[in-house]
Amino acid sequence: MKIDSEKSEFLDEMLEHWQEEKLLTEADVQRLRGSYETKNFDWRRLAQYSFWIAMACGVISLGALLIDDTILKYLERLYDTSDGVISILSISAAAYLFYLSFKRKQTKSHQVFSNEALIFTAVMLTANAIAYLGKAIGTGSSHFSLLLLLAVVIYGILAYVFKSRLIWVFALISLGAWFGTETGYLSRWNWYFAGMNYPLRFVCFGAVLTGLSFFMKRNKKVAHFFPVTYISGMAYLFVSLWLLSVFGNFGTLEAWYGVRQISLFYWAIISATACIISIFVGLKYRDDIAREFGITFLFINLYTRYFEYFWDNWHKALFFCVLAASFWIIGRRAEKIWNVEFLKK
Repeated sequence: MKIDSEKSEFLDEMLEHWQEEKLLTEADVQRLRGSYETKNFDWRRLAQYSFWIAMACGVISLGALLIDDTILKYLERLYDTSDGVISILSISAAAYLFYLSFKRKQTKSHQVFSNEALIFTAVMLTANAIAYLGKAIGTGSSHFSLLLLLAVVIYGILAYVFKSRLIWVFALISLGAWFGTETGYLSRWNWYFAGMNYPLRFVCFGAVLTGLSFFMKRNKKVAHFFPVTYISGMAYLFVSLWLLSVFGNFGTLEAWYGVRQISLFYWAIISATACIISIFVGLKYRDDIAREFGITFLFINLYTRYFEYFWDNWHKALFFCVLAASFWIIGRRAEKIWNVEFLKK
């Protein structure tokens, strides 16, 4: 079996440790070392990055075309094309790419990243089709969240039919966008909905989505989407909690500027408590996602509080000296874990 060099080094160190502890004989170590081989080059990762760069370059290329005078004049002539026609052309192209990508999954399943790139392009064309459909049938209403709900339904059906996690990610992104715009519409675009500003609303949204992911885990038909839904729910939840710890339940920046940051300390405590609970649950139930989210956002919260409370009060030399020391300590501890030094003692 061929494995990455990092995993190979880790296994070598573990085998040496087990041999020193008399858990394995030299013959066992040699036999186990012969069962894996170090990859000379990670071609899979190169392919993944190459497709990402290709898509980014495509976006840049499109931007460069749109600032070209010749292209702009050509687009002006196309401007008279009706929104309905553009929507039909977009959805037709998207349907063809969906068909092509999933056909390739059956015949060329090993070409993972090129297949996913086709799906990504089809998803973007679908979004374009929905947007122009809204323009074609629009009546000037500000209730455009219905289009986002339509996108959720379309992406959800496509993800379920083709069992695609990538499409499901876009369904969850569209769901979050729908929730934000729908609550804005229901509150007549007031900053508050049921007494909650946007970060507090999305704390509730993230908590509900995270809870729903565990119901999905128990259902065999949609269990395939559990990891993506769980991670998305946790991302919505913890990012919103962090924003809430910074801005509190204020609807405008003017109102936020009028209070001292220390007065929002209770929101920071709530956010940190959620992180600690997530770490505890992750350690107790061996939930790597919960543990990593808790640890990551606990550090983000601590450093945010550090900047809030000490940036104006400390001399900048002392401020960055303490900051550098803290990162050095974290880096040193991480290095020990990476090198498995705790096993060598």
